[in-house]
Amino acid sequence: MFNSQLPTQSELPTSRQLLRSTVLALIAAAVLLVTVVMPAEYAIDPTGAGRLLGLTQMAEVKLQLAEEAAADAATSVAAVAPVTPAAVEIAAETVVVSEPAAAEVVEPEKQGQKHEMSFSLAPGQGAEIKVEMLKGTKVNYFWTANGGVVNYDTHGDPYNAPREFYHGYGKGRATPEDKGVLEAAFDGNHGWFWRNRTNKPVTVTLRTEGDYIAIKRVI
Repeated sequence: MFNSQLPTQSELPTSRQLLRSTVLALIAAAVLLVTVVMPAEYAIDPTGAGRLLGLTQMAEVKLQLAEEAAADAATSVAAVAPVTPAAVEIAAETVVVSEPAAAEVVEPEKQGQKHEMSFSLAPGQGAEIKVEMLKGTKVNYFWTANGGVVNYDTHGDPYNAPREFYHGYGKGRATPEDKGVLEAAFDGNHGWFWRNRTNKPVTVTLRTEGDYIAIKRVI
């Protein structure tokens, strides 16, 4: 085991040297604080050395990111903040006090019907088509004998009509076609009767469009 030799009194630093070393260390620390630490950590650059070294820019970016993170955290806390009973009570009172908005009334769109029917009539043969309608409703119609002629009778029958009941809307002889608006005079069945009085077959085409319940061929 070797024992180290103690330094002599002359080899030890004097008080003046220790004081000078301490002052130099403090000055160096102060210089580093002002030129490096403050610009790099807090974007404070009184000497301008930090910006020359790029330290101030780094600190500015870091501080901006920290501010944005704090703002995001505050927003998240506000979004998930619980609703207190007082807040619910205030909201309920506000709803009661506020005047309700007038509700917009939208009437349902009327649904009409549209049909096209064609049929052939032999010489002497008749046919009848009726549409079921309520009083006051209307149907637009057009029929044609497609180059031929027929006799026709447009009439209507109420529900449970007496045996001899008749209500006519119009009739004609040797007519090639006819069109118009048929308005129901009562609830019931309304329509057309055709008869072929020629000596050759005739094809009749009927087109209807309007507010009726049903359409059917009776004869």
